[in-house]
Parts: sequence; C-alpha cells; structure tokens
Amino acid sequence: MKTILKNGIIVNEGVSERASVVITDDRITDIIDSNMSPRENYDNTVDLAGCFVFPGIIDSHVHFREPGMTHKADMESESREAARGGVTTFFDMPNTVPQTTTAEAIGGKLERAAKVSAVNYAFFIGATNDNAEELASIDCHIVPGIKLFMGSSTGNMLVDRRETLEQLFKNSTLPIMAHCEDTAIINRNMEQAKKRFGGEPPVACHPSIRSEEACYASTALAVSLARKFNARLHVAHLTTARELELFRPDDRNITAEAVVAHLWFCDEDYERLGTRIKCNPAVKTAADRDALRKALTDGRITTVSTDHAPHLLSEKEGGCCSAASGMPMVRYSLSAMLQLVEKGVLSMERVAHLMCHQQARLFGVRERGFIRKGYKADLAVVSRQPLHVDKESLTCRCGWSPMEGETFDWQVVHTFCNGRHVYNNGIIDDSVRGEQVMFR
Repeated sequence: MKTILKNGIIVNEGVSERASVVITDDRITDIIDSNMSPRENYDNTVDLAGCFVFPGIIDSHVHFREPGMTHKADMESESREAARGGVTTFFDMPNTVPQTTTAEAIGGKLERAAKVSAVNYAFFIGATNDNAEELASIDCHIVPGIKLFMGSSTGNMLVDRRETLEQLFKNSTLPIMAHCEDTAIINRNMEQAKKRFGGEPPVACHPSIRSEEACYASTALAVSLARKFNARLHVAHLTTARELELFRPDDRNITAEAVVAHLWFCDEDYERLGTRIKCNPAVKTAADRDALRKALTDGRITTVSTDHAPHLLSEKEGGCCSAASGMPMVRYSLSAMLQLVEKGVLSMERVAHLMCHQQARLFGVRERGFIRKGYKADLAVVSRQPLHVDKESLTCRCGWSPMEGETFDWQVVHTFCNGRHVYNNGIIDDSVRGEQVMFR
C-alpha cells in the first residue's frame, strides 16, 4: 500500500518546508520537494494544503491507569485520546495496581497493549526499595528507563533509603526518570497548613505544601547523585525557576522535562479551576511558569510531555488532602504547545524538537521521532483552525478536561501511526493497533 501526503509543510529537524511524504506500508519511503512532481501512482492521496506535518508526538510521561484503575481510564480509551492529539507513541508509568516493578508486569502490559492500543507503546519499570535485582536484569531494549519516585505521589512508590538511591544511580545502565519532591518537607508543610486551616487545607495551599523548597531539595539530591555516579538522569515535570539553575544546556546526562500543565497554568488559576489543576508536583507561580517557558528555548528543558493522569471528577472533590492529583492532558497537548507558538514563546520547529526529536534521542527510540526516509510513518498533521474545548466535544472516559473553555488556534486533523490513518478529522479507525517501541 502506497500513500502520498502532498502539499503539506513539514516541520522537522529545525526546518519547515513544503514537501510531500510518501508512505509505503508502515514506513516513510520518500520525501519529495515541492518543486518536483510525483511520478508514481499511489493507492491513496491525501491533500494537506494549508496543513503542517510533524513527526508523531512521543509522550514519554503518561498514566493510562491499567491495570487496576480502569474505572477512569485504560490503554484502549487513552491511546485513542492520544491519537486524537497527534500522539503516536506513549511511555506509561509504573504506579498502577499492581505496580509495574518486575519483568513479568512489563510483559503483562505489553501483551495487553498489543491487543488494544491504537498507538505505539512502551512501559517504564518502577524502582522500589527492594527490587534492585529486577532492575538489573530487565531487557534494556524493551523499556525506556526506570521511574524513580523520590517523593510520595499517587501509588506510593516512594524510594527513600539513601543506600538504595546510591546503588540505583551507581548501577543503572538505563535512563532514570525521577519524580523529585522531598516528602519530609511536604509533610512538615502539610502539618502547618492543617494547623492553620483545619483537617482539609484548601487547594490554593497545594503549591505552598508541595513547595519550591521541597522540589529543589529533592532535585538537587538527584542531580548530585547522577553527577557522583555518572548516571543518566531525567528529572520529570520541573515546576520552579530555582530548579532550572541545576541544569546546563550542554549536559546530555542530566536533563529535565516540562509538562504542559506547568507551562499553561499558574497559581492564579486555582481560584477558577480549583482541584481540576491539582497535580504533583503542584502548579506554582506565574514567575515559575514564565521561567519554564523561557527554558524551552535555551536548552535547559530537554523534553515536553503531559503527565496525563485522568481521574473521575468525583475523585477530584475536596482540598489538599482528599482531592486526587492529576489531570487528563494528552489530547490537547500539541494544540496547547502550538498556542504557545502563537504567543511567541517558542517556534514550531522547537515544538518538534521538544516533543519528538529529543524524546527519541534521550530514550534511544528506534526509527521514530523524525520525518526521515526509512523511518516508521508516525505523523501528526495540524491545521490552523479554531478548536473550542467544551463538555460536548470531550471524548475522554473521565468526562472532563482542565482545558474546558479554552479555544486553540490549531487542531490535529490527521494522525498516522506506522502508516495507518488512525485519526482522520474526528474519526478514529478502531482497527488500527500500534506497535511495541524498541530502544537503543
């Protein structure tokens, strides 16, 4: 099967230029300059006049809730949300029920994804205080890395023994993606908030409980361990300007992720959105948000992902203690980043760099993340047309989005995964299945 995507503007490897992409079966087999006329006959022709073609987005930080929490999301529902947002590859986190901390658990997730996932998939193995042997024996070609919780969050996978941390950083040959918050500082701040507000501090206290100090102390520890043992460290979801001081644009071993929520929202939004934007680590100040946005272009932020973490609205009720932390973000991540392009925060080419190219480079993804001949045909096509988010337009199982009420200038109109047209102007092809991602 041979398909040509013609007349689009390809955004790839620092350049945007008009060209046609030829897909044969599951791979890109040619990229034809706009000045050249295609000479072959094609089984399918898709006219992308006025559209921009990105490599398929690689979201290296999602929580698709399977197994164990499928009342609010699962691999099938969330992979389709990913396809609607131009995301062709996801890396799922290990804080499921049971936790993904063994090779057997990884195998179970891979088996399930092969049956139901609309896009490509991989799964982090989680570190615990006592699974060093499992981490050492895991096949490095099938996992993107080790997820390390250096702060207590959903699923309570906290690793807090200094000896365990040192052994992990010393021995790991895989990238370590770390959730960095100091639990002792958080607990102290929570007790102070309870004394002031009672047993349930309001959600506006969340950024002062999961504070800048808590984030910086933990991130500084992770960076110091990575430097001591020459480990590959990727710090997840940075939230503060102060943490950015720990990262250097030229350091390939110690890198940082920003997620869309912390680039989009700030503490002023708690009054409007309440617990809908409660996440760990917390959305912080406008100054922190602006510092993160600046770091998108100066090299201190290496990747942008979503930390997509759906909950039912009933689970988001309460305040700092009882409301669940996390929000669904995967469908609107590319549209939101392109809205930041409209605001002058970064360029389209930088969006591709942070959401596609760097994800592939950092984790060693094989044959994805770029529009290159011979690579898998994973592509996201966007059009400059308004996308208004309201209750009626939502397709997520959890039934809500923190983006409700927003109107984006860009929307995803086509998603191709391994050459298959999985999403076409609002329609998901339910027959499409993604592939297991291979590394290094």
